[in-house]
Amino acid sequence: MMVAPPLIFAALAVMFYVGMSREDPNQLPTALAGKEAPAVAVTPLGDKTPFTDAELRAGEVTLVNYWASWCAPCRVEHPNLEKLAAQGLTIYGVNYKDKPENALKFLAELGDPYAATGADAEGRMALNWGVYGVPETYVIDGNGVIVARHAGPVTQRVIDEMLMPAIERARGN
Repeated sequence: MMVAPPLIFAALAVMFYVGMSREDPNQLPTALAGKEAPAVAVTPLGDKTPFTDAELRAGEVTLVNYWASWCAPCRVEHPNLEKLAAQGLTIYGVNYKDKPENALKFLAELGDPYAATGADAEGRMALNWGVYGVPETYVIDGNGVIVARHAGPVTQRVIDEMLMPAIERARGN
Protein backbone atom coordinates (compact mmCIF):
# COMPACT_ATOMS: atom_id res chain seq x y z
CA MET A 1 0.00 0.00 0.00
CA MET A 2 2.87 2.41 0.71
CA VAL A 3 4.25 1.91 -2.82
CA ALA A 4 1.41 3.84 -4.53
CA PRO A 5 2.30 7.40 -3.36
CA PRO A 6 5.94 7.23 -4.54
CA LEU A 7 4.86 5.72 -7.87
CA ILE A 8 2.26 8.44 -8.38
CA PHE A 9 4.85 11.09 -7.50
CA ALA A 10 7.38 9.60 -9.93
CA ALA A 11 4.79 9.47 -12.74
CA LEU A 12 3.81 13.11 -12.17
CA ALA A 13 7.46 14.18 -12.06
CA VAL A 14 8.09 12.52 -15.43
CA MET A 15 5.00 14.18 -16.93
CA PHE A 16 6.06 17.62 -15.68
CA TYR A 17 9.62 17.12 -16.95
CA VAL A 18 8.45 16.10 -20.43
CA GLY A 19 5.95 18.98 -20.55
CA MET A 20 8.55 21.55 -19.55
CA SER A 21 11.24 20.26 -21.89
CA ARG A 22 9.36 21.37 -25.02
CA GLU A 23 11.07 24.18 -26.97
CA ASP A 24 8.45 26.78 -26.03
CA PRO A 25 6.17 25.69 -23.21
CA ASN A 26 3.75 28.54 -23.99
CA GLN A 27 3.27 27.49 -27.60
CA LEU A 28 0.47 25.06 -28.36
CA PRO A 29 1.51 22.26 -30.72
CA THR A 30 -0.13 21.74 -34.09
CA ALA A 31 -0.63 18.41 -35.77
CA LEU A 32 -0.74 20.20 -39.13
CA ALA A 33 2.91 21.32 -39.27
CA GLY A 34 4.47 19.90 -42.42
CA LYS A 35 1.07 19.09 -43.92
CA GLU A 36 -1.03 20.85 -46.53
CA ALA A 37 -3.22 23.59 -45.16
CA PRO A 38 -6.86 22.50 -44.89
CA ALA A 39 -9.32 23.84 -47.43
CA VAL A 40 -10.08 27.53 -47.40
CA ALA A 41 -13.80 27.97 -46.80
CA VAL A 42 -14.51 31.64 -46.17
CA THR A 43 -17.37 33.86 -47.19
CA PRO A 44 -17.00 37.48 -48.30
CA LEU A 45 -16.64 40.06 -45.53
CA GLY A 46 -18.49 43.12 -46.80
CA ASP A 47 -16.86 44.27 -50.03
CA LYS A 48 -13.49 42.69 -49.12
CA THR A 49 -12.11 40.11 -51.51
CA PRO A 50 -11.90 36.65 -49.92
CA PHE A 51 -8.90 34.41 -50.57
CA THR A 52 -8.87 30.88 -51.97
CA ASP A 53 -6.93 27.64 -51.75
CA ALA A 54 -5.16 28.53 -54.98
CA GLU A 55 -3.68 31.67 -53.43
CA LEU A 56 -2.13 29.61 -50.62
CA ARG A 57 -0.46 27.41 -53.22
CA ALA A 58 0.68 30.11 -55.66
CA GLY A 59 4.41 29.81 -54.89
CA GLU A 60 4.64 32.64 -52.34
CA VAL A 61 5.17 32.36 -48.58
CA THR A 62 2.12 33.79 -46.82
CA LEU A 63 0.59 34.20 -43.40
CA VAL A 64 -2.97 33.24 -42.52
CA ASN A 65 -4.19 35.21 -39.51
CA TYR A 66 -7.38 34.38 -37.61
CA TRP A 67 -8.79 37.47 -35.89
CA ALA A 68 -11.98 39.08 -34.55
CA SER A 69 -13.11 42.58 -33.63
CA TRP A 70 -14.08 41.41 -30.12
CA CYS A 71 -10.58 40.05 -29.50
CA ALA A 72 -8.39 42.39 -27.39
CA PRO A 73 -5.11 40.61 -28.30
CA CYS A 74 -6.05 41.07 -31.98
CA ARG A 75 -5.90 44.83 -31.42
CA VAL A 76 -2.48 44.43 -29.79
CA GLU A 77 -1.04 42.49 -32.73
CA HIS A 78 -2.61 44.60 -35.47
CA PRO A 79 0.19 47.22 -35.80
CA ASN A 80 2.71 44.38 -36.16
CA LEU A 81 0.66 42.78 -38.92
CA GLU A 82 0.53 46.16 -40.66
CA LYS A 83 4.35 46.42 -40.44
CA LEU A 84 4.78 42.92 -41.92
CA ALA A 85 2.37 43.75 -44.75
CA ALA A 86 4.23 47.03 -45.41
CA GLN A 87 7.45 44.98 -45.73
CA GLY A 88 5.82 43.02 -48.56
CA LEU A 89 4.60 39.91 -46.74
CA THR A 90 1.23 38.67 -47.97
CA ILE A 91 -1.20 38.14 -45.11
CA TYR A 92 -4.62 36.59 -45.52
CA GLY A 93 -7.18 37.34 -42.83
CA VAL A 94 -9.89 35.05 -41.50
CA ASN A 95 -12.49 36.93 -39.47
CA TYR A 96 -13.60 34.44 -36.84
CA LYS A 97 -17.15 34.25 -35.41
CA ASP A 98 -17.70 37.97 -35.72
CA LYS A 99 -20.43 40.34 -36.83
CA PRO A 100 -19.51 41.67 -40.28
CA GLU A 101 -20.27 45.28 -39.35
CA ASN A 102 -17.97 45.07 -36.30
CA ALA A 103 -15.19 43.43 -38.31
CA LEU A 104 -15.36 46.08 -41.03
CA LYS A 105 -15.34 48.85 -38.42
CA PHE A 106 -12.26 47.26 -36.80
CA LEU A 107 -10.40 47.32 -40.14
CA ALA A 108 -11.56 50.86 -40.95
CA GLU A 109 -10.33 52.06 -37.56
CA LEU A 110 -6.99 50.22 -37.33
CA GLY A 111 -6.10 49.68 -40.99
CA ASP A 112 -6.24 46.62 -43.21
CA PRO A 113 -3.02 44.59 -43.42
CA TYR A 114 -4.71 41.77 -45.35
CA ALA A 115 -4.19 41.08 -49.05
CA ALA A 116 -7.59 39.38 -48.88
CA THR A 117 -10.02 38.70 -46.06
CA GLY A 118 -12.86 36.27 -45.59
CA ALA A 119 -15.30 35.48 -42.83
CA ASP A 120 -15.61 32.22 -40.91
CA ALA A 121 -18.84 33.08 -39.11
CA GLU A 122 -19.53 29.56 -37.83
CA GLY A 123 -15.91 28.65 -37.10
CA ARG A 124 -15.91 25.58 -39.35
CA MET A 125 -12.74 26.46 -41.23
CA ALA A 126 -11.03 27.31 -37.94
CA LEU A 127 -12.01 23.91 -36.57
CA ASN A 128 -10.39 22.19 -39.57
CA TRP A 129 -7.24 24.25 -39.07
CA GLY A 130 -7.06 23.37 -35.36
CA VAL A 131 -7.60 26.93 -34.14
CA TYR A 132 -7.89 27.12 -30.34
CA GLY A 133 -8.89 30.79 -30.29
CA VAL A 134 -7.99 34.11 -31.80
CA PRO A 135 -5.57 35.43 -32.68
CA GLU A 136 -3.72 32.61 -34.37
CA THR A 137 -1.28 32.92 -37.23
CA TYR A 138 0.02 30.30 -39.64
CA VAL A 139 3.10 30.47 -41.87
CA ILE A 140 2.32 28.79 -45.20
CA ASP A 141 5.00 27.92 -47.75
CA GLY A 142 4.49 28.47 -51.50
CA ASN A 143 3.02 24.99 -51.92
CA GLY A 144 0.32 25.49 -49.30
CA VAL A 145 2.11 23.54 -46.56
CA ILE A 146 1.89 24.76 -42.96
CA VAL A 147 5.41 25.53 -41.76
CA ALA A 148 4.55 27.00 -38.34
CA ARG A 149 1.69 28.18 -36.16
CA HIS A 150 1.56 30.79 -33.46
CA ALA A 151 -1.32 30.97 -30.99
CA GLY A 152 -1.62 34.42 -29.45
CA PRO A 153 -0.82 37.93 -30.54
CA VAL A 154 1.98 38.58 -33.00
CA THR A 155 4.42 40.72 -31.02
CA GLN A 156 7.83 41.96 -32.14
CA ARG A 157 9.41 39.15 -30.13
CA VAL A 158 7.22 36.56 -31.91
CA ILE A 159 8.19 38.08 -35.25
CA ASP A 160 11.91 37.96 -34.43
CA GLU A 161 12.06 34.59 -32.69
CA MET A 162 9.38 32.55 -34.46
CA LEU A 163 7.77 34.03 -37.55
CA MET A 164 10.83 35.31 -39.43
CA PRO A 165 12.81 32.07 -38.92
CA ALA A 166 9.74 30.09 -40.09
CA ILE A 167 9.33 32.38 -43.10
CA GLU A 168 13.01 31.91 -43.98
CA ARG A 169 12.61 28.12 -43.70
CA ALA A 170 9.52 28.29 -45.89
CA ARG A 171 11.47 30.27 -48.49
CA GLY A 172 14.21 27.64 -48.39
CA ASN A 173 16.84 30.04 -47.03
